[in-house]
Amino acid sequence: MNKLYEFIDLFTKHQDLFQQAQQACLERHHWSPFAESPASYPDSETAKQKGLENFNSYLNGNFSINQPGTAAGYLGNEISPYTKQALGVRYPLSELDTLFKAAEQAMTAWSNTSIETRTGILLEVIEQLYKQHIFTLTYAVMHTTGQSFNMSYTGSGVNALDRGIEALVYAYQSMKSVTQKAYWSRSFGSSTISMEKHYRLIPKGISVCFSCASFPTWNALPSMMASLATGNAVIVKAHPATILPMAIVVNVFRQVLAEHGFNPDLVCLALDTAEHPIGKDIIKHPKTAIVDFTGSVRFGKWVEENAHPAICYTETAGCNTVILASTNDLDAVVRSLATTLCMFSAQMCTSPQNIYIPKAGVQTPDGIVPLQEVAQKLAIAIQAISQNPKRAAMILSVIQSDDTISLLKQLSEEGNKRGTVILESQSYLHPEYPHARTATPLMIQLEKTERDMYTQERFGPISFIIACEDENDALEQATTDVHEFGGLTAFVYSQDEAFIHLCEQKYARAGAQLTINLTGPMPLNFAAAYSDYHVTGLNPAGNASLTDASFIAGRYRITQSRRPVMPSAN
Repeated sequence: MNKLYEFIDLFTKHQDLFQQAQQACLERHHWSPFAESPASYPDSETAKQKGLENFNSYLNGNFSINQPGTAAGYLGNEISPYTKQALGVRYPLSELDTLFKAAEQAMTAWSNTSIETRTGILLEVIEQLYKQHIFTLTYAVMHTTGQSFNMSYTGSGVNALDRGIEALVYAYQSMKSVTQKAYWSRSFGSSTISMEKHYRLIPKGISVCFSCASFPTWNALPSMMASLATGNAVIVKAHPATILPMAIVVNVFRQVLAEHGFNPDLVCLALDTAEHPIGKDIIKHPKTAIVDFTGSVRFGKWVEENAHPAICYTETAGCNTVILASTNDLDAVVRSLATTLCMFSAQMCTSPQNIYIPKAGVQTPDGIVPLQEVAQKLAIAIQAISQNPKRAAMILSVIQSDDTISLLKQLSEEGNKRGTVILESQSYLHPEYPHARTATPLMIQLEKTERDMYTQERFGPISFIIACEDENDALEQATTDVHEFGGLTAFVYSQDEAFIHLCEQKYARAGAQLTINLTGPMPLNFAAAYSDYHVTGLNPAGNASLTDASFIAGRYRITQSRRPVMPSAN
């Protein structure tokens, strides 16, 4: 069997899955090829045990990744938020210029192969990550980010793989929309000129993908897939706190590429430390053509201003907003809000933060419930979660960074001076990991004049209740804050259809994805692959979207050649 046949066969192997993914993207319905909870994974207990053993095998040792330029030594200082102990994994440190040179050399054969070949190989990567590494990856995410086991599996495991497939769908469709060959004729005076034209898709070059501390795989996988599918190489710049998940992912890419005859240096891992970052150096490297950045607003802004001539795709953060005006079931709203405010201790870019409520209160079928009473109901609902250690461990999980603990203390002191602390943050005792870094939510009530306190993302379990004149003022304040300071998600509770319609218009202009009157077991900020667009690029929370055509198109360009068609001899 020749190599070309093997390559094409990979696309055929995954064709049914890929067709279903394309249909899901077209219709925006629920679909996933994966078991969506750990318990439903085939032979889950055995797979979980093997994953734990594999994870443990990485601890206190050198991670083997056979990429070039690793003579620079080793580094690694990851701390488990659950045990507060060092993982002890040390990773080979590669010299940047060597990585760029190797990645550039690896691109030639990759970019010259067919769209189907590339897509088939990348789908094979997805399959191997799921079938052979999903629980190892789950434990790696858990013990670097602080996510619960279930969230590590669902959010950073299978949902991240879904987002990777989604990016492949859009990359495939974008590239296949360009015809490879055309015949063109036109009359010029008494003559007809006929031409044969050929069109080629040329990759931009080397892509640098920054993975973030709290959800390293969720944003990185679609970015990597988008760049690789369009013929580019990828250098992954892992966050120093969460290297292991991305090292595992990079190794799988490299192994699959090598197994199918391609240079594994198409995907490499670049490392740094918090004390000696390389972010600016790698972005300004002359061979960097694409930058995918997920992370802080401050550095994201620098990326957008300085990445040129590289094209950049960013997702940073913003002030995700809630307007609570009227409802037919206030208790259901409060339960949903409380659960979402607690979910992974609000360490998600989609977590709600600012809750805008009319000063008079919230309209219900039983009359207006005063603002103060609404705030107390919300505080009590949060306490019902946070004061039950088993439930807190499942929903709140643990805090990824000590910086978040410091921020909670700072804002509590500031909140008591400038507003009212409705709910103080405190640690809780994790039932399985007694030394885990934990914190329950902090809730502060403020007047809308205290904008400098709430118009930036406060990363962690922190929320603000903001008193507004009425529901229209709440909408004006919330959408203005999103427009000026960024926001990914927004939530509105109202029984007034005219007001809801106005909210849809104003949030659309502000560029935040809006959820209306949602209650029940689904977290308010759950983002579904193949259905929910993530980020709009219309406000300071980021300039890219997962996943639409614009996330793909800039990663390649089209060149052409043309020549006259000579008349055939009779």
